Amino acid sequence: MESKALLEIAVKAAESKRAENMVALDMQKVSLMADYFLIMEANSSRQVKAIADEINDQMAANDVQIRDIEGKDNASWILLDLGDVVVHVFQKEQRAHYNLEKLWGDAPLVDLSDWVEA
Repeated sequence: MESKALLEIAVKAAESKRAENMVALDMQKVSLMADYFLIMEANSSRQVKAIADEINDQMAANDVQIRDIEGKDNASWILLDLGDVVVHVFQKEQRAHYNLEKLWGDAPLVDLSDWVEA
């Protein structure tokens, strides 16, 4: 499956669990790690887990193998490695602390407006 299709599935799954302030960074020209980073936040560890679980479930429903999931025990920041897409689900404080958008500031933003409700 193409990386943009993976990104769309992850965005829609996160949106269904009310992820907030979702952004996607196009990493193709700035890093060999992944094509896209999807970054979002949630209000509690419970919501962080719910978002990560829904993304996991939707990947399974689309026969996508998740390479790794990190941070599920603590749930202040869960990382899902989908291969060409890396998903970061943060609690608000953790997102502000790590500020991945600034760290990867050279990466252009991806327009998610077709996949999320305004």
